[in-house]
Amino acid sequence: MREVIFIKKNKEKWAEYERFLQQPQPVDPMDLTHIYLDLTDDLSYAKTYYPQSQLIPYLNDLSGLAHRKIYKTKKESGSAIKRFYLHDFPLMFYQYRSYLLIAFLLFMLFALIGWFSTGQNSDFARLILGDAYMDMTLDNIQKGDPLAVYKQANEADMFLGITINNIKVALYTFMMGLLFGIGTLYYLMQNAIMLGAFQRFFFDKNLGWTSVKTIWLHGTIEISVIIVAAAAGFILASGILMPGTYTRLQSFRQKARDGLKVMISTIPFFIIAGFLEGFITRHTDMPDWLAVFIIISSLSLIIFYYLILPVKIHQQKIQQKLANYD
Repeated sequence: MREVIFIKKNKEKWAEYERFLQQPQPVDPMDLTHIYLDLTDDLSYAKTYYPQSQLIPYLNDLSGLAHRKIYKTKKESGSAIKRFYLHDFPLMFYQYRSYLLIAFLLFMLFALIGWFSTGQNSDFARLILGDAYMDMTLDNIQKGDPLAVYKQANEADMFLGITINNIKVALYTFMMGLLFGIGTLYYLMQNAIMLGAFQRFFFDKNLGWTSVKTIWLHGTIEISVIIVAAAAGFILASGILMPGTYTRLQSFRQKARDGLKVMISTIPFFIIAGFLEGFITRHTDMPDWLAVFIIISSLSLIIFYYLILPVKIHQQKIQQKLANYD
């Protein structure tokens, strides 16, 4: 590529980066990292193909400015993390709240399919959950401890294993959005049908309440954030399928960053769910009131963070804009 074409292709992007880096207010660390990596790539390309160009000092200065901003941001990382979780993410997620609704409705549809399919044919649960798991569960029911599966490993090992596995499942669900959302839909369907079949199996064994109060101790948060991860996958897919006024590449980059932010927001919740499953769920003999309290508290936390807080932060931003006009 000739230098003049390289400059013409990227000059607007560099100008935008320069304006972004020179603004005095705090910037998004993820956007800052993306800009720095992009600039260093362009700088490396220029050094390789245009070693005598005056473009090199310009890109070098711009990259240096981005690096200094990153260093400054690192020193403020504690406040930056707090701002992301309590302000930046809820504000952004308000824009994508419809994706969460779509993911939730699809999950409920597939869970109902799992529920009714198991009701029609008891072998459906065995097909979905596997022979080994079904045989073990039936054996536990005969022994009088139907959910003994949650007591097999020690607390710490179970906590770590479950947390890591759940994060992996969520990441797969998100990344499968690259397959035009079909992969995300598949993972969402798989988890939902499995849950519906699992619950119907226990209800048919007259163990409905026992399963609900045990499984949903951790499942309230775990299932909720799987749905959020699916919403992130659909956001990613929309960048490919619905670019709007942007080029498809620009749209993909923007939606990929936004989807990744949604994914990052779920990590603390997966840790909480893993802790509950590893340390709390195993106590199947806990009083009903305590189990209900934990379930309602978990649901309230999810509703507040993913539904109420985004609306609240959005309203605050609107009020702030109106105040500035006055």
